Amino acid sequence: MSRGIRGNEGRYGWAFTAPAILIIGVFLVLPILLAGWVSLSNWNGLGSPLGNSSFVGGENYSKVLIESGLAQRDFGTSIRNNLYYVLAVVPLQTALALFLAVQVNRRMLRGRGFFRTAFYFPSVTSSVAITVLWLFLFSFAGPVNALIAWFGGEGPNWFREPTGIVHAALAGIGVTSGPEFLTQNTALGISWWEWLAGPSVAMFALILMAVFTTSGTFMLLFIAALQNVGYELTEAAMVDGANAWQRFWRITLPQLRPTLFTVITLGLIGCWQVFDQIYTGTKGDPAKTTMTPAYLSYTSAFRDSEWGVGAAIAFILFLIIIVFTIFQRWVLRDRPVSRRRIRAYESATYRKGATS
Repeated sequence: MSRGIRGNEGRYGWAFTAPAILIIGVFLVLPILLAGWVSLSNWNGLGSPLGNSSFVGGENYSKVLIESGLAQRDFGTSIRNNLYYVLAVVPLQTALALFLAVQVNRRMLRGRGFFRTAFYFPSVTSSVAITVLWLFLFSFAGPVNALIAWFGGEGPNWFREPTGIVHAALAGIGVTSGPEFLTQNTALGISWWEWLAGPSVAMFALILMAVFTTSGTFMLLFIAALQNVGYELTEAAMVDGANAWQRFWRITLPQLRPTLFTVITLGLIGCWQVFDQIYTGTKGDPAKTTMTPAYLSYTSAFRDSEWGVGAAIAFILFLIIIVFTIFQRWVLRDRPVSRRRIRAYESATYRKGATS
């Protein structure tokens, strides 16, 4: 039975939480509210957003979503680039992190501490340092192209090649333009044929960098989850004759679902907010094929002084992250076991017991 708050407990509680509430309110809630006002105003960046601006409604959102022009085309290009980035990085980094965690978590593996540190080390290294290193590795005369040449191939000029890898693959078999219904119809200012170009060669290099630098962090989350997996079920499955893949797929992976949800959610947020690698490395080049919504929001506000457009892009990006998070939560939801599967399991168990 709850005894409620007695005496000075309420005042002490508010006294302890007041600093945190004040900091969150001043440095998080208030800036979000001001950014929301800026996205609905014509503020020019001078003075206070409340005193030196006027309300323009959804005009800034209309520039990037509805009105044909450079703003809409740049926004559409950034969404296309970032979408391919998300679709490539999130599955790859999740799969690699889970694979590394399973391997490092083996009881018979010697030097597990060394391997955990080695795999995690790129995640704690400065993203600026990693980006500079990546620019060197993937330069035209860098080690990556030298390795490709050693195998008899010819590497591309990674950060100067704007062609999408899908278009490049199609050009290799003689397809250089799409059908009319793809080239004539547009979405967010760019044609459907451009939407299907795939990530550029430069963006592909950044995808590899993201997977390399983030898998170690998510590996630690999976290791922590694997250490809480009940080995009794695994041993029972081994007695029943299940192989390693069946044990992982049917027993281990379902118990990792909460961690999997966390890893994918953090991966989605990080991928849609990618900025520092673009700002440090490519500046959106070549031909805006590495430009992302976060970087476009920055350049619109701080370089082009279109603060309303920059804030509008930031809020649209926030909504995109929310939608993707809700979708993947729906995909990973707990599903009830159907009666048909229960009857099939009981029947298989009965037959196995009868034959043994």
